[in-house]
Amino acid sequence: MLLDTFQRPLRNLRLSVTDRCNLRCQYCMPEAEYTWLPKVDVLTFEEIDRLVGVFVGLGVDKLRLTGGEPLLRTNLPTLVAELARHAEVHDLAMTTNGILLAPFAASLKAAGLRRVTVSLDTLQRDRFVRMTRQDELVRTLTGLDTAAREFPGFKIDTVVIRGVNDDEIVDLVRFARGLGAEIRFIEYMDVGGATGWTAAQVVSRAEILERIVDAFGPVETTDKAPAAPADRFVLPDGTPFGVIASTTAPFCRDCDRARLTADGVLYTCLYATRGLDLRGPLRAGASNDELRRLVSDTWHARADRGAEMRLGVPDRRPLIPVSTLKRNPHLEMHTRGG
Repeated sequence: MLLDTFQRPLRNLRLSVTDRCNLRCQYCMPEAEYTWLPKVDVLTFEEIDRLVGVFVGLGVDKLRLTGGEPLLRTNLPTLVAELARHAEVHDLAMTTNGILLAPFAASLKAAGLRRVTVSLDTLQRDRFVRMTRQDELVRTLTGLDTAAREFPGFKIDTVVIRGVNDDEIVDLVRFARGLGAEIRFIEYMDVGGATGWTAAQVVSRAEILERIVDAFGPVETTDKAPAAPADRFVLPDGTPFGVIASTTAPFCRDCDRARLTADGVLYTCLYATRGLDLRGPLRAGASNDELRRLVSDTWHARADRGAEMRLGVPDRRPLIPVSTLKRNPHLEMHTRGG
């Protein structure tokens, strides 16, 4: 088992297949213009599959396809089928905004995709437009309905922002319950890309739970999987939900996640400002053993505790200035897969 300096294993790879997105959510892509990764640098399916084989050989058994919006990547079911052939991978999942999910859900499932998480931050059309700068709530809701049929028990992720959508917590719980989905509320994080973040906008896990208890009655804590980010609870009627306290009570000590950008840069923390280029060696003819050595050495040296370190920052503000983000798209959250 490959361990880092805090004895955290490498088990979970978040694999960005594109940095493009069809929404402009204010906690991820709030600016008017973005610098995209050059298309020639984006990994081919064959290159992605080869790198996944390298990570699987080092102990990774969980893959999650991310973006940007992963369904913007052409022929995504073909990639899913290739990745599903890795017998050591026990969990092949995808996070999507749901807009394009309805026409692809069945083919993705047939190709081997096992789980889906859909992002949904509001049920109100006018608010959806304000939060994303796109009028796409109808297609998102259609995608959610499709997910309920094709991937029963799927998850919904909601970023909670005070003064923006925190008044919908209870409504979103009821909505998820109606779909048989497990909703997870995520504290607003000050990651790269969240250029409008302020501490005052963070709704803590404690406050989220208080509002849910007020509406539904006492909740019970349930077991969570090792290294899983969400604290899990059930309502009195057995409905499950989760809270990811990534800002006020981060889970760095258990984090087993690596992130690979669409152009092959490895990041060992969502807050990391530098990564390891794997595309260069891959295209230069490096062997699988050489690639494994690069990844292994990087993980062995990993000492990241990005979210925990942010807790101690006085007068906490957005992590990276807009001017710096424009010079380096790898610092953007949408590039490294959230």
